[in-house]
Amino acid sequence: MRVPVPGGGSAAALSGALGAALISMVANYSVRKDKPKPTDGKIKGILCESEKIRKRLLEIVDLDAKAYLGVVKTRKASPRIKNAALKKAREVPFETCRLCYKAVELTPFLVEHGNQYLLSDIRVALELLTAAFNSALVNVEINQ
Repeated sequence: MRVPVPGGGSAAALSGALGAALISMVANYSVRKDKPKPTDGKIKGILCESEKIRKRLLEIVDLDAKAYLGVVKTRKASPRIKNAALKKAREVPFETCRLCYKAVELTPFLVEHGNQYLLSDIRVALELLTAAFNSALVNVEINQ
């Protein structure tokens, strides 16, 4: 059986979720349990935000598939109905772009004040988030 989902938008959201998960891991390992640092409060805030982003991106994996199936169902419909489905199909990957951008903004503080042994994980997170952003943007553009 051929099914057109999950597609590129879902893959983008999943990649972004992996990037956010790496940020969460680095934040978790950067909070000192034995000797709290003045920066721990900010790092805990980063952890909270990265977890919100991760969870939402995982939800978007399914939302993107549903939005695309909505487009497929309207192939023979009126232009008004097609345009409504395309609008929804644009909104979902656009949210992926916004969330990936927010996640990237969390990383500079971790680079400077986080666990220095985990800098490579931040770099991998940035690669995943950049790929997710660019991939989701392709879907925004194609659904114009």
